[in-house]
Amino acid sequence: MMRKIIDLYRKVVIQIATPYSTGTGFYLADYHLIITNEHVVRGNREVVLKIYGHEKMKARVLYIDPKYDLAFIDIPKGVELPAVSINIEHIVQQGDPVIAVGHPFGLKYTATQGIVSNTLHQQAGITYIQHDAALNPGNSGGPLVNSSSEVIGVNTFIIRDGNNIGFSLPVMYLKESLDEYRVFYDQAGARCISCSNLVLEATEEEGYCPYCGSKITLPSDIEPYMPVGIVKTIEDVLAGQGVNIELSRIGPNNWLIDEGSAQINVSYNPKSGMILGEAKLCSLPKEGIKQLYIFLLKENYKLKKLTLSVRSNNVFISCVNFDRYFDKDILDRDLAEVISKADEYDDILIGQFGAIPRKKEGEAAI
Repeated sequence: MMRKIIDLYRKVVIQIATPYSTGTGFYLADYHLIITNEHVVRGNREVVLKIYGHEKMKARVLYIDPKYDLAFIDIPKGVELPAVSINIEHIVQQGDPVIAVGHPFGLKYTATQGIVSNTLHQQAGITYIQHDAALNPGNSGGPLVNSSSEVIGVNTFIIRDGNNIGFSLPVMYLKESLDEYRVFYDQAGARCISCSNLVLEATEEEGYCPYCGSKITLPSDIEPYMPVGIVKTIEDVLAGQGVNIELSRIGPNNWLIDEGSAQINVSYNPKSGMILGEAKLCSLPKEGIKQLYIFLLKENYKLKKLTLSVRSNNVFISCVNFDRYFDKDILDRDLAEVISKADEYDDILIGQFGAIPRKKEGEAAI
């Protein structure tokens, strides 16, 4: 049964990335919307989606609900996904088995099993489902699923330093928001945190709730993300190399680029000042590893600014720059070489040394 649930939700659960964070969402066909947490999309009018079987794509944030920590995202045109149901009839009880599905730490699709520990946890006047299915950063916004493949909650937060203590918003709150918003589908809206009324572009009064006068921000009010300083320079360099910047952002100061069979991660750490361009290539074969190591050592001798290395059983190629010695032309050269060499070395290691290709989406076992 668990395998069937995992296979179904693999096509429904969606990775969400913004310049500020990464998280999870899931598609509800009955409402034609992607559901996630408000804190996942906070500060963004658009997000980047990675949907099973599709390339990365942008999508609009339609609705934000700070009260229940919910957000609804428009499903891009031409995307067809399976239908899953929400269950508000069944009473969730202590001891019920549950599955939490999501993308923790930016990993692609994980499912963890647990049981309901408490159905009456109260916080800020809202009742949450407490359970011990492991939740980690990146799981936010994913579905909590029962043994009948139905969504019973939205994974929302964890207890810091807790041992698998997670909390999910029950679907009764989700359905309340969905039913209230569906009348105005495709319009930007938000729930007022003060009076709980739904406010739309047509009813908003210059940034204030028309019902109670509280300050309110709709998704359409949010200014597009504009990088500054060293981050802007890094993005300018990447854009000059043909990278789609908006689709490559995966959280603060991180970019992920697909180039042939390789995948390149570019990151900037403001504390250390390090700008790292790194491509994860193939994995070590079971035989002929010595010859592969000799090849890597010889290539490292030839390379000037790049380094080939092995961590665990994976081969990487990387370059390092520091902002205190920053030179845009050098960064441009180094990143261009990592991007071009990544696919080249991947092919050599696989073709000549029998290295194992990096697993593509959908191939990893759960």
